[in-house]
Amino acid sequence: MRNSENLKNIVVQKYSEIATQSKEENETSCCGVNGCATVDYAVFADDYSKTKGYSADADLGLGCGIPTEFAQIKPGDTVLDLGSGAGNDCFVARELTGESGKVIGVDMTDVMIRKARENADKLNFNNVEFRHGDIEDLPIGDATVDVVISNCVLNLVPDKVRAFHEMARVLRPGGHFSVSDVVLKGDLPEALRNDAEMYAGCVSGAIQLDEYLQLLREAGFDEVKVQKEKAVNLPDEILDKYLDSGDKTAYRAGTSGVFSVTVYGQIPACVPGGGCC
Repeated sequence: MRNSENLKNIVVQKYSEIATQSKEENETSCCGVNGCATVDYAVFADDYSKTKGYSADADLGLGCGIPTEFAQIKPGDTVLDLGSGAGNDCFVARELTGESGKVIGVDMTDVMIRKARENADKLNFNNVEFRHGDIEDLPIGDATVDVVISNCVLNLVPDKVRAFHEMARVLRPGGHFSVSDVVLKGDLPEALRNDAEMYAGCVSGAIQLDEYLQLLREAGFDEVKVQKEKAVNLPDEILDKYLDSGDKTAYRAGTSGVFSVTVYGQIPACVPGGGCC
């Protein structure tokens, strides 16, 4: 079994390659991973083209939602994007915060950081910055962020418990997150999970939705809820190999399978004994 450091090295290597490719190339290679010829990127993609702040140069086609759509970002907010890539979600967030706000992107891939900074320079943004860092050990001060966003990245983080606690640490009292990610529902055969990962590489590292939500609650978040959910439509040629007709019907009905979700949670505005009330 791969350890956490090996997994991180694999992610850095793959996303360094992705950073040098076009959006079109990435869309036909399983979220940029493994080069699967049969991938149907529409199983994950949401259309950003009509979203204010969208930057085509910063869109590498790697997301599984539009977390800013539900993030309740206000003018003047400080927003943190986890796994910011080439910067697209940061630039959309900046449209919402305005010039009075601030947006910080954190990514552990040097090539992505350089690409994001180049894109910010082209847009003449002076309130968007990109920092090299690990989501499990964020280069961000305690209680300094109003909103955390992330797009199809947290499932790739080996230690989700630590990552979720880091999200809680950097958020101010009353702050919140809105993250898009890939999760599982129901008991899927391991072989089916492996084929799903090959079909759409973003499935790697996905855990059960119920476990995902519970880990967030245990990290200190309340009001945890799913804002949007979309089933990943795996083709029959994959499902028929592992599921009987009943299991396949359940999968198609959305009671089990692979899903892209956008999840919300917030830090309590007042913590008992914290002196804020």
